[in-house]
Amino acid sequence: MEIEIDIKRSLEKNAAGYFEKAKRFRKKAKGAEEAVVRFEKQLHDLEKKKKKELIKEEKREKLLVKRSLPVQWYEKFHWFISSENFLCIGGRDATSNEIIIKKHSEKNDLIFHSELPGSPFFVIKTMGKRPGSITIRETAKMTLTYSKAWRMNISAGEVYYVLPEQVSKKAPSGEYVSKGSFMISGKRNFVSADLDLAVGLLDDNRAMAAPLSAVKKHCKKFKVVLPGRNKPSDCAKKIAKELNVSIDEIMRLLPGGSCEVKK
Repeated sequence: MEIEIDIKRSLEKNAAGYFEKAKRFRKKAKGAEEAVVRFEKQLHDLEKKKKKELIKEEKREKLLVKRSLPVQWYEKFHWFISSENFLCIGGRDATSNEIIIKKHSEKNDLIFHSELPGSPFFVIKTMGKRPGSITIRETAKMTLTYSKAWRMNISAGEVYYVLPEQVSKKAPSGEYVSKGSFMISGKRNFVSADLDLAVGLLDDNRAMAAPLSAVKKHCKKFKVVLPGRNKPSDCAKKIAKELNVSIDEIMRLLPGGSCEVKK
C-alpha cells in the first residue's frame, strides 16, 4: 500500500490529515450501516404487514356468504328483478345483445334501447303479465346506466322501448346491420331516464345491481354507486366488503368507467 506524502507539510501534519480522512470514512461507513439496518427493518415491517393483510383476506374469503340458488341462465347477462318482480335482462356486448334479442325475447316482452353510444338492449320478461310504469322506468334507467353515458358522465337521456316484432336484422337495400345491432320499425315509446345504480344483497345471497328503488325493494344491505373518479376495482372492493361477497361478483355488476361508492 502506497501513501502519498505532501513534502511541503511536516510529517505530523501529513499524519493528522490522514487521521481526519480515516475518521470521515468511518463516519460514512457507520451511516451506511445504519441506513442498511433501517432499510431491513422497513422491509421486515412491510412484509409483516403484507402477511397480515393476506391472512385477513383469506379469512374474509372463508366467511363470504354462500348463495343458496344455483347459477341461473340469465346471470351471464346484465340482469335485475324490478320492484314489480319482473326479470329484466340486458346485453353485455354485441354477442350477448344478439343472444338476448334472438333467443330470449318473446311475444309481449318489452325491448329497450338508447341511441347513446354503447347502449345495450334490455328486455323485460313479462311472462304474460303487463309491467307497470315503475318497471318500465327502472329498465330504462339500467339501459342508460350500462351505456357509455356513465363513462361520459351524461346524467340523463332518452331511452325507448318496443315490442319484439318491431326488432329485426333486415336492413334496407345497400345497408348492413352490424353484430349486436338491429333495425327498429314502427312506433317507439320514449322514456326519460337518469343514471341510477345501487348494488345490494338478495335473500338468496346473490348480489344484484339495479336502480335504487328495486334494490331497496329486494335487498336489506346495499350501497349506492355514482359516477366518480375511482377505479371500478376500488369501488368493487368497498362494496364486496360491505356485502361480504367476492370482488369478482361485484366487478361484473359495475358499468364501465370510473365511479364512487356513496357514503
